[in-house]
Parts: sequence; C-alpha cells; structure tokens
Amino acid sequence: MKRILIIQTAFIGDVVLATVLIEKLHDLFPSSELDFLLRKGNKALLADNPKVNKILVWNKRKNKYLNLLKLIFQVRNNKYDLIVNVHRFSSSGLITYFSGAGRKVGFDKNPFSFCYDVMIKHDIHNGKHEIERNLELISEYNGRSVYKPRLYLTEDYINRVKEIAKEPYVVVAPASIWFTKQLPLNKWLEIIKRIPAGHIICFIGAGNDVKFCEKIIRESGRDNMLNLAGKLSFLESAALMKFADMNFVNDSAPMHFASSVNAPTTAIYCSTIPEFGFGPLSDNSTILQIKEKLDCRPCGLHGFKSCPKGHFNCANKIIVPDSLF
Repeated sequence: MKRILIIQTAFIGDVVLATVLIEKLHDLFPSSELDFLLRKGNKALLADNPKVNKILVWNKRKNKYLNLLKLIFQVRNNKYDLIVNVHRFSSSGLITYFSGAGRKVGFDKNPFSFCYDVMIKHDIHNGKHEIERNLELISEYNGRSVYKPRLYLTEDYINRVKEIAKEPYVVVAPASIWFTKQLPLNKWLEIIKRIPAGHIICFIGAGNDVKFCEKIIRESGRDNMLNLAGKLSFLESAALMKFADMNFVNDSAPMHFASSVNAPTTAIYCSTIPEFGFGPLSDNSTILQIKEKLDCRPCGLHGFKSCPKGHFNCANKIIVPDSLF
C-alpha cells in the first residue's frame, strides 16, 4: 500500500472525527503516503499532523464545480492504492468513482456507493459512536480496535494559550450554527453563576460568535472573563481547552476539539441527543440535557434555525446543577 487518500469534505467536527482513520491507517501502513481531502477552511486542523503527507483542498465557495473537476483529475493522477471516503454525499462519490484507485471504501448512503469495493452501512441509530462507524470502513484490516480522534498541538500553540489565560480557568463555547443546538442566553447565565469565582472564563468561537459572547459577559456582570471568539485558530482553541479545568460546549465542533485532546468536557444537548453517536470522548466528560422525555426530541440530526414547535423546551427546561465540576 503506497498511497492512501481519506476524503471528508463536510464540517469541522466531521474532519476531527475522521482523524481516527489517520491514526489507524498510519499504524497499519506506516510507510505509506497518507493524504487527506477536505473543504477549504478546514486545512488548519491537520496542518501540523505528522502522519499526513499532503492535504488536498476543495474550495466549495468559489467556482465550486470547476474546482471539483480539477480535484477529480488531481486525485486520479495521484494513483491511490486505497481511497477511504467518509463523506456521504455525491460530490465525494464522484471523486471516488473517477479516481482509478485500486480499492475504494465508503458508506452506503453515498449515491456513488455502487462503485465501492467495500460498502459499509451508516446508521445513526445503531448505538455506536461516529468514530466506530468510521473505523468500520477499514475493519477488513487488522490492528488495534480502539482509537480516538486526535489533533496535534505544537509547543507554539501551547505557549500562546498559556500566555493568554492563567490557570485556573474554564472554557465556554456558547454558539452553534444551528439555533436548536445552542443553549440559550438565560441558561448560559445560569452556568456562569455556578462557575467558582476564582476561575477565569474564556469564551471561544468563530468571528460571528463575538457578539453573543459579549452579551453573555455583559449580562453576567462578572469581571474575570475573556472573549477570545474569532481570535484563536482551531488548534489554539484545542490547546486552550486541553489545560482548562472544564469545557462547556454545545453539540458542535468544540466538543470534538475537546475529545481530540482528551480535555474535560460538559457537553450540552438541546434538540439533538448523544445516542446519535457524536458525543464527547474525553475520559472526563459529562452530558447535560433535559431529564424529561419530549415527544418532539430529537427533531433532527443537525438541528434547525428555530424550534419547530416554538417552545424550545429541550433547552429551556434543562436543569443546571449546582456543582458543575
């Protein structure tokens, strides 16, 4: 096995969860060139991974289909012995179909799965974590059965975050691109009140999360808080989370960052549920969710821009415990 390509052009968290394949394939074939194809914007996640030979990038936002065509030719010219397609949609299926790879592996939900040599059923209701489902793609190869996602942190990332926040501190990632995955403001304020006064609270997120973080800080009335949203890279955020006493996250990418560095995690679930298989994997992890059963929950795999029922009880009725860590 000389050349291997992993394809995952979905969102940030999906790429993090696909890193289990990097770990296992490198263990199995340490002398192989292992490449990874992802969408533009996610390259930094793997930029310092010593096990990745080359990162291929698909720019979906500009000249999407022209760039897809270029990628198809690039992948075909690379003459891969094995392609592991984690992505479940047609674009990656096209790349795989025309790749000319010696062996093609992927999930059955991809419209081009008919071209795979190995096709694995993807079922979010099978009680398995997504990393287990990902590893099933290469279950034909022997090796260790247990792997966890991993992001590689250089000393530069670690030193930078140690300059930003002095311990003890906690990290809060309050936002999500999906409204029904995001804990509302009043509940975040309850969490803030229960964090010990001696801890600095560091807020992280994307640039468009700055205002929400500012609002939480302003309405909490607490002094020792840092709004780092939009100021840290993916790996800097992961490094900050690694040394925190606790990380409070929604069912979103920062939760997977925490898993990738085995950081303590309190994962908050509103409209989605851990049983979908995307939960926290850190040794020290806790789930915070509504205790009563709602007939409308879960309302979808990814959530919505507003509560379909209008009440958002899955979030508003979450009881925040007195002791959080």
